[in-house]
Amino acid sequence: MKRFGVTQIMAENADTINKRFAETVRQYPELPALSHKISVDKEKVWKTWTYGDLDKAVRRLSLGLRALGIERGDRVAMISENRPEWVIADLAILAAGAATVAIYSTLPPSQVQHILADSGAKALIVAEPKLFDKLTDLGETCPDLGIRIAFDEPSAESGILSLEDVMKTGDIEGSKLAESFEARRDSVTSGDLLSLVYTSGTTGNPKGAMLTHENLVAASSGAARALPFVPPHEVLLSFLPLCHVFERVTYYLSVTNGAHTYYNDSIFKLADNMAEVKPTIMQCVPKVFESVHDRALDTIAKSDAMKQEAFAMSVAVGAEAAALRNASKSLPPLLAMKYAAADKLVLSKIRDKFGGRLKFFVSGGAALNDQTANFFHAIGIPILEGWGLTETTAASSINPYGRSKIGTVGRADFGAEVMVAPDGELLVRGPLVMRGYWNNPVATAEAIDKDGWFHSGDIGTIDNEGYIKITDRKKDILVLANGKNVAPQPIESKLKQSAYIGEIVLLLEGSGNVGALVVPNFEKLKAWAKDQNIDAKGNDQLIADPAVRKLIKAEIDTASKELADFEKVKRFALLDHAFTVDSGELTPTLKVKRKVVAEKFGKLLERD
Repeated sequence: MKRFGVTQIMAENADTINKRFAETVRQYPELPALSHKISVDKEKVWKTWTYGDLDKAVRRLSLGLRALGIERGDRVAMISENRPEWVIADLAILAAGAATVAIYSTLPPSQVQHILADSGAKALIVAEPKLFDKLTDLGETCPDLGIRIAFDEPSAESGILSLEDVMKTGDIEGSKLAESFEARRDSVTSGDLLSLVYTSGTTGNPKGAMLTHENLVAASSGAARALPFVPPHEVLLSFLPLCHVFERVTYYLSVTNGAHTYYNDSIFKLADNMAEVKPTIMQCVPKVFESVHDRALDTIAKSDAMKQEAFAMSVAVGAEAAALRNASKSLPPLLAMKYAAADKLVLSKIRDKFGGRLKFFVSGGAALNDQTANFFHAIGIPILEGWGLTETTAASSINPYGRSKIGTVGRADFGAEVMVAPDGELLVRGPLVMRGYWNNPVATAEAIDKDGWFHSGDIGTIDNEGYIKITDRKKDILVLANGKNVAPQPIESKLKQSAYIGEIVLLLEGSGNVGALVVPNFEKLKAWAKDQNIDAKGNDQLIADPAVRKLIKAEIDTASKELADFEKVKRFALLDHAFTVDSGELTPTLKVKRKVVAEKFGKLLERD
């Protein structure tokens, strides 16, 4: 069995997020820490908090929470979109010796109430006071929940405290507390619970992964080592939800190294925000990168022939140069000259659209297709694909900067060990692995064996240089009627290379063969239909047209030529809408929930 990686040994004097943030404040009090768009005279402008500002707000709020009754080891839940108040509240909770229960704002009220009840949260902090109106029967289901706080100003009669109310309580009552702010903050140990992060399960209620200060210090320290991160000069644009552990690691990396983080004010303003703040580092999920890649190709396709040729040649030269660099090889003189010309004429202009300073992107949460990865490497903004789960603090492996292997999720460079079990499952051990599932010793024992190995549920391989390749989820493997096993994700990735397929989910169809649910790329499909003089008034009419079905079948057949016969799609059904988070078909990080999709739409394969 192959095993790679080493266990990290952490510094004794900076073994908690509390101590690391305090050291950042000591070193860089005047540097900008956080920026967010606010409305001033009906215009949106960036407001910035320095590290000194952030520290003062954290102190006031932490003392206020303690004055209201938050004790060491308590859980404080938070539901909000990304904004500086989220960071202030989280750091204040940690400084009080408590733990943050991070909850997605997109979850239905029933799941929110389960998490609040299961975690035994003593306080709930929300962005908008009206969210409390959706959470009925809190008094019955969550008897410990006595403190309710909102970032935005609540009405006077609501019984909800504003953030400023709690801070003022800290100003008045903080000096009366038995322990000072510093004493409580610094008494927190590496083994103390930092957060409960509830996994977005596809069946049953989500489980709360217990992440400690040791986990998050190991992950953020590992990221600082594995990436070309230069404190305190990095500028980050935060896009993914802070309640997700992938973004959480990056946030701790930022505030414990003096970086400046801007919080994206709208998904529709992402491109504008990038041009404004000129980030040096950013992370996203594959769907975002693939969307950007598709738009770039669409834009160039509408250009004249000369521009199309210049674009294609420049990207090809860039890809050739990137491949050599990733193999640690020098560019031959002729290629170096070609690359310099391509970069000046085309590639640098594409990078400018991302702000012009991006060193790299980080991608995680799902598989990134090779075409998109090659494109970004070619233009000079490599995507460093990594792998991890909530239970491994998001960080198990990442592609090294300058030595990426496209198609892999990199190496175990974060401080954990990764091993391939006899059945192909990837196992992880070390300081990144969670303490266990909250209130669920049975699930904990199933996930972490007696030797400390966490069973990831991912099937993969490790090559001789330690690069990990994920082939599928263990639970997603399709067992056909003939007994053969099919890993759906690599096939889905191959089929999604079609311009007309937006999303595809492989399932077992009625006869025990491979079936597929297909969400077309409706923008491309409508353009094709117009050229074919197909008059369809809506998506439902479009997917019902025989010519459209014939087109999608041809696309599937073309992309399946290299597959074994048993791996090929025998029956498919078209869906007239994209999968969404709100409908429960996608996780908050935009991964398809295969089981949910199968339950909702699988019957279409029986009659289609």
